[in-house]
Amino acid sequence: MKLLQCPVNGIRPLSEFSYGGEFRTMPDPDSCTDQQWAAYVHYRSGAPGYKKEWWYHMPSGTWFIAERNTITDKVSRTYLFPKREVAV
Repeated sequence: MKLLQCPVNGIRPLSEFSYGGEFRTMPDPDSCTDQQWAAYVHYRSGAPGYKKEWWYHMPSGTWFIAERNTITDKVSRTYLFPKREVAV
């Protein structure tokens, strides 16, 4: 059975998780060009190697980042994505 480390709930079976795609830094929607926004939305490199990926632990509703080598399928670490403070 394949296992994955949830940063909140510890080691869990992979069947409890859902892959959310490669992590990419979002450009500022208020200041980026249409071309930059289109590239963010539509283009992925797909190249094998070391990636930061979004993963979702379905039982707890936790989104987190996993750093994984897509060639060896080894996860080097998992962590919660830092939340930004919202000015009120």
